[in-house]
Amino acid sequence: MPKAIDMHVHLPTASFLDGALKPFKEPAEAFFRSKVPVREMDEVARLYEELDIVAVLLAWDAETATGLPPLTNDEVAEVVKKYPKQFVGFACVDPWKGKPAVDEMERAITELGLIGAKFHPGIQAFYPNDKQFYPLYEKITELGVPALFHTGTNGLGAGTPGGMGVRLDYTRPIYLDHVAADFPELTIIGAHPAWPWHDEMLAIIGHKSNVFMDLSGWSPKYVPKAIMDEARTRLQDRILFGSDYPFIMPQRWLADFDSMEGFSSEVRQKILHDNAARLLKIA
Repeated sequence: MPKAIDMHVHLPTASFLDGALKPFKEPAEAFFRSKVPVREMDEVARLYEELDIVAVLLAWDAETATGLPPLTNDEVAEVVKKYPKQFVGFACVDPWKGKPAVDEMERAITELGLIGAKFHPGIQAFYPNDKQFYPLYEKITELGVPALFHTGTNGLGAGTPGGMGVRLDYTRPIYLDHVAADFPELTIIGAHPAWPWHDEMLAIIGHKSNVFMDLSGWSPKYVPKAIMDEARTRLQDRILFGSDYPFIMPQRWLADFDSMEGFSSEVRQKILHDNAARLLKIA
């Protein structure tokens, strides 16, 4: 059994950093205060092996909203196939592509072996509760895999005039509350601490048992206190470790988490491994 499961890992490949993310890369580096070099996935696999962590790799397709090429499900699946002990993968489709997106999600799960779905409403420019996208959620529910949605503020476009056109309103967690209510059998993960709507997200998690939160994109010491208080106590079964690699390195996240007081070893184990293992149905 690995020490941890990192729920939020982007590929530091040229196809992502210089392709799907290209104009957003520099503002993101400024936001996270770190340069993000292109790396080969064998280097990433070695890092996660040394750390004894399984990483959830995320595909990316925001082609309609950005005009940028996707980081394909096939590329993610190939990496997972090459390093099955270190990686599992989440598929991404552009929700604006309609029926082809639904078909691609089914192919990615049933044929490529990916085990979840990933969406970024801010960059993909859609409201998650818009019912034109419900056929996609119906398919994901039918496939029996979780769906992860970016919530809260955005490092992409941050600090630029107009935020590069990215609208934060798309990432308010309250829209996921609608989806969770309409699809009670769908497991929904809110990616990131959902700031500045973190209390809204905590209310949703407390109300609906099919909703979870990963803590990626923030060092634990900067995560709002309300979240960490709930993570220690009432919502300890609903909070997940995620780094947001390569923007935040997992070893930095884990070191900061280790330094935090008030977490029992049992709760730490849940957040770092057990909650994710249960959701993903892996050891």
